[in-house]
Amino acid sequence: MGRNDYFDVIVEDQEYPNLGVSTYKDRKVKFKGGIVGQKVSVQAQRRRPDSIKAKLLEVLEPSHLEVLEGCPKAGICGGCTYQKIEDSVELELKHKMIKKLYSSLEYDQENIKINPSPINKAYRNKMEYTFGDEYKDGPITLGLHRKNRFYEIVNTVGCNIVNDGFEQIRIGVMNFFQEKGFKAYHKKKEEGALKFFIVRYSFRDDQYMVNLVTRDHETITDDLLNEMVDHIKGLEIGPKVVSFFQTISNATADAVKPERIIHLAGQDHLVEEINGLTFKISPFSFFQPNPKGAENLYNKALEFAGDIADKTVYDLYCGTGTISQIFAKKAGKVIGVEIIEEAVEKAKENAQINGLTNTDFRANDVMLEIENLTDTPDILVLDPPREGIHPKAIDSILDMEAKTVVYISCNPKTHVRDLALFQERGYKIEKLEVFDQFPRTTHVETCVLLSHKSADDFISVK
Repeated sequence: MGRNDYFDVIVEDQEYPNLGVSTYKDRKVKFKGGIVGQKVSVQAQRRRPDSIKAKLLEVLEPSHLEVLEGCPKAGICGGCTYQKIEDSVELELKHKMIKKLYSSLEYDQENIKINPSPINKAYRNKMEYTFGDEYKDGPITLGLHRKNRFYEIVNTVGCNIVNDGFEQIRIGVMNFFQEKGFKAYHKKKEEGALKFFIVRYSFRDDQYMVNLVTRDHETITDDLLNEMVDHIKGLEIGPKVVSFFQTISNATADAVKPERIIHLAGQDHLVEEINGLTFKISPFSFFQPNPKGAENLYNKALEFAGDIADKTVYDLYCGTGTISQIFAKKAGKVIGVEIIEEAVEKAKENAQINGLTNTDFRANDVMLEIENLTDTPDILVLDPPREGIHPKAIDSILDMEAKTVVYISCNPKTHVRDLALFQERGYKIEKLEVFDQFPRTTHVETCVLLSHKSADDFISVK
C-alpha cells in the first residue's frame, strides 16, 4: 500500500477525543472522526510496519448506534459528532474513552465517574460563527465549518445545541450581508472584510450580545454598522439583543485575535448567575459555555477541597474569577492569578458586585507570579487553558507542595500529561470525575483531587 491509497474499513474502537480505530490487513488504522460501527472510506497518509495514519473521507454506512435523526445538518456540520446517538450511549462512549486515556496513571479507572449535563439541548451560551460560502463562488453564508472541509461553511439551520434566538440572529445577519452583496474574507486572496460573528446569551436575563468581527476595511463603514444594528433590532428576537460590538481583527489565522473592540450600541456587558453569584460578561470574557453544567463542575471542585473555612486558596489561571468567588464564599482568603488583564479587572469588578472582600486578583503570568506567592497554600486550584500547565510553570507549582490540589481541565490529554508529573512528585489521585459539559460534541471536562503523600493524613473522600 502506498501513500494516498484509498480503502474502506469498519470503525472498531474510538480514542479520546475523536480518533477512529480500525484494522486493515493486520495493521492498526487511526484517523480523525468516526463512530464505532460506521463503515468509512479513508486515505492512507503515513505508514508504519504495524500501523497506518489515515484521513477519513466519507461515511459509507451509519453505525448501529446512530438511531436518532439529529439536527438537519447532522454528519455534515463539524460542530457536533454525536447528533444521532442516544444521550446514554454518548455518555458510555465518552466514559470508555476517558478510562482508557487515564489508564497510564496510578488510579483505578473503574472508579472514574462521569456526570451528564443537566441539559442536552440549547445548553450553550456562546457561538462563534464564521463567514464563508457553502460552495465555491456561492453567496455568503454564516455558520460553522463543514466536517473535514476547512474552507466550506455550513448554514447551521436547525442547530439544537443553542436556543432559537441564536438561529434567528444568525440567519438575520447572514441575510443582511447577502442582500448587500458582501463576500467573506478570503485568507489566500486577502480579499473581503467579514470574518466572524459571535453571539453570547444570558440564561439569567434571556438577553443576547452580538459582535461582528471584521478586518479593518473601507467597506465596513459606520453607516453599514448602524444599519446592521437596526436590522437586528427589527428581528422578532430583536428586543432581547441588548449589546452590540464590532471587533477589528486583521490576523490571517482562523481565530479571533482582537486588535480593537468598538462598542456600537446598547449595554457593554451581559449578566449571568452561578451559585447565587453575579458575573458581568464582556465581549471576550471567558465564561463556561454551559453554565448549568458549570455549576455541577464547580460544586464538585468545592466538595473535593473539603473544609476550607479560614483557609487560604490559590486559584491559578483564574480567568474572570468564577471559581475564585465560589470558593471565597467559604474560604478565609482566595488569591487568583490570571495573565489577561481585562479578565482580572472583570474578576475584581464581579467580586465587588458580590460583596466579597476576601479575594485578591493579580494580573501576571502564573510562572512569574508564583515567585510572589511565598506561603504554601492550604488549597491549590488549577484550571489552565487547553494547553495545560506550561512546562516552565509546573515545576514551580509542584515546589509549592500544597497538601490539597484540585485540578480542573478542559483537555483530558494535557491533564493526563500533567497528572503524571504530579504523581512523580509525590501526589496521589484521591478522586477523578468527568463532566459532559458539551453534549453532542467529543469534548468533556475532568476534575481531579490530589493529595501530597507527605501529608500526615490523606484527605477523606466519601
